[in-house]
Amino acid sequence: MENEEYPLLSTNEVRVLGCLMEKAATTPDAYPLTLNNLVLACNQKTNRDPVVEFDEDTIIEAIDDLRKKGFVFRVDVAGSRVAKYRHNIDELLGLSRASKALLTVLLLRGAQTLGELRTRSERMHSFVTTESVEEELVEVAEEIDRPLWVKLPRAPGKKEERYQHLLSGEPDLEAIEHGTPPATIDPATAKLAARDERIQNLETEVESLKEELKSLKDAFDAFKQEFM
Repeated sequence: MENEEYPLLSTNEVRVLGCLMEKAATTPDAYPLTLNNLVLACNQKTNRDPVVEFDEDTIIEAIDDLRKKGFVFRVDVAGSRVAKYRHNIDELLGLSRASKALLTVLLLRGAQTLGELRTRSERMHSFVTTESVEEELVEVAEEIDRPLWVKLPRAPGKKEERYQHLLSGEPDLEAIEHGTPPATIDPATAKLAARDERIQNLETEVESLKEELKSLKDAFDAFKQEFM
């Protein structure tokens, strides 16, 4: 996506998008995915970190948000009442098959070493060496204005550096380098917190208006009593 900004994704949206990308590459005959197939894909016990138990409502909400952000499209098939969904990464980013494979693994498994990326992307694209994985990562980072991934500093006790996707925002690199858990804020969590704060403010305002209305009513009743 040259010279453009794209919105950050929540962890649920990341899982849904990653599953759509994975199934498009590994099971093209079953793609685009129905809602039921997407539930199964998100809740797989293998090739996923963390393992989750999403219900349909959770996935529908994530799909709706991804559609608004332009990452996912609904596909209506003639003669079928079942909606299907496909990702829009090709149109948005124009990535090669190799880059899509790397991004998919990062979305579905979190931060990965070069060796892990090479091994775990095998079904989507075959990298000859870990050096070829690194070359792809570096080349894509240089080609687009807003990077899709970042090399993390080596954590204490770890021998290899890892890469992490940036679709959910920048990680706390200093915290990782010092071995403390990074204080990242999920965009969805931040959104809910802001909503709760607005609701609380509105409730406070309503209570204040109620008190003012009661005071006015009491004053009016007292005024009427003077003329009775």
